[in-house]
Amino acid sequence: MELINEYKYEIKKSKFIGLYYKVANVEEVTEILETLKHKHKKARHMPYAYKIGSLAKKSDDKEPSNTAGSPIYNMIERKNLDNVLIVVVRYFGGIKLGAGGLTRAYLEAAIKVIDEA
Repeated sequence: MELINEYKYEIKKSKFIGLYYKVANVEEVTEILETLKHKHKKARHMPYAYKIGSLAKKSDDKEPSNTAGSPIYNMIERKNLDNVLIVVVRYFGGIKLGAGGLTRAYLEAAIKVIDEA
């Protein structure tokens, strides 16, 4: 497993940290997610998506349904990436973004972390 790129930005006081990893198997994904949970204890959400060959998964991590994991996964598909895990760590800033705002924020993090790699 290897961290390829990291991208940070802030919107309405919420901080989003996009992380792009090269992974070989689901065990590496699990290990990375566990490590991130310990590193970012105060983060409110940690949605992610991965694709390893025919295996794929996405998680909204308690964000409203399809506002986080789906936009991240859609970017993986659109860019034809494989053996990849994209995680977006969110520190809530106290201002709600709404479903559309959340989707745009997670999509933005996914696009930038991939394109700038």
